[in-house]
Amino acid sequence: QVQLVESGGGLVQPGGSLRLSCAASGSIYRINTMAWYRQAPGKQRELVAQTSGGGFFRGTTDYADSVKGRFTISKDNAKNTVYLQMNALKPEDTAVYYCNVKYFPDSNYWGQGIQVTVSS
Repeated sequence: QVQLVESGGGLVQPGGSLRLSCAASGSIYRINTMAWYRQAPGKQRELVAQTSGGGFFRGTTDYADSVKGRFTISKDNAKNTVYLQMNALKPEDTAVYYCNVKYFPDSNYWGQGIQVTVSS
């Protein structure tokens, strides 16, 4: 049974920072990609940041244009954990953030979601 446990959300003022964590467990397969998505009220879920590869090979990262330069995705392969460091937060970053993990060959899992609210 694969589990994704998210933590680190909450309420922060504009310009502040938060770090989200997502620990994956329960699979015998190798991780392909780890990513963060978000969904704001009335909007579709969107990709925020994704990281893939790594190990002996240089991994790749991708970001939504709206968060480039402010958010950083990273991972600890030994812990099967992905992080999202969010700096210079804006009210429009307010959303439920979801962790997503894809395993080889082709399975896909979601976390339960964690609320991030940016407000003064």
